[in-house]
Amino acid sequence: MSTTATRPPTRPDEALLGQTVVLLGGSSGIGLETARQVRRLGGDVVLTGRDPDRLKRAATEVSARSSAAFDATDTAQLDGFFAELPGPIDHILLTAGSPYYGPLAELDLDRARREVEEHLWLPIHVARAALGTVRPGGSLLLVSGTAARRPALGLTLPGALTAALSALTANLALELAPVRVNLVAAGFVDTPLSARLLGEGLDDRRDQLRASLPIHRVVEAGDVAALAVHLMTNTALTGAIYDVDGGQQLLSASGI
Repeated sequence: MSTTATRPPTRPDEALLGQTVVLLGGSSGIGLETARQVRRLGGDVVLTGRDPDRLKRAATEVSARSSAAFDATDTAQLDGFFAELPGPIDHILLTAGSPYYGPLAELDLDRARREVEEHLWLPIHVARAALGTVRPGGSLLLVSGTAARRPALGLTLPGALTAALSALTANLALELAPVRVNLVAAGFVDTPLSARLLGEGLDDRRDQLRASLPIHRVVEAGDVAALAVHLMTNTALTGAIYDVDGGQQLLSASGI
C-alpha cells in the first residue's frame, strides 16, 4: 500500500482530484449529494446501498467508478466489499441506517438491537476495514445527529447511541492515525429519509423550521455534504464532532 499521505491540490475545483471516496449508503440523500460534490471536485466515487435499482440510478448519475448493492450490517458482505476494492482509497463516508425513536416501554427490542448494529457495531467494523485500506492522511467520516443529546422521553436509545458515537470518534482518531476520523452531527435534514419518516407531516415540519431556525431555512443534504467534503480535504481535522443543524440546538437550549 502507498505510504504517501493524501494531500489536497491547490486549486479549489480540484480539491479531490485523483482521490477515491467510498460512500456507504450512497444511493440517496446525504450520501448521494456528497458523491455529486466529490465528483465536481475531481474525485472518484464508489457507492453502496441496499436497493439495487436506486443504487444503479445513483451510480449512473455520478459516473461512479463502481457500486455494490448489499446490507452493510452483514459482516461477510462488508468484508467482501472491502477485500474487492481495487487498491487503496482516500476517504470513507458512512451514512447507512435510520433513527429509531420511542418510549422505553414501547420499544421493539429486536429492532432496537438492529439499531445498535447499524449505529455502533457497523462503524466499528468499517473502522477496522479502514486499517490498511485508507491512505495515510485520508479520512473516515461517520454521521450522527444532534437531537438526542438532551434527555427526553423517547430518546433513550438514540441518546445512548449518540453519546457512544462521540466517544468512538475520539478513540478511533487515535487508533487509525494517521487516517483521520471525524463525526458529522446533523439536525433535521430535508432528505428522502426524512420524507419517509414524517410522511404527511413533512411540510409542517419544514414550515416550523423555516420560521424558527436562525438561518430561516431548512438544512438540506447539500449542506451536510459540503461539510463532509471539507472534512475530507482539510487534513488538520481529526477526532472531532462537527454540527450542521441550522442552529436547531440553540432553540432547544432556550426552551423554544
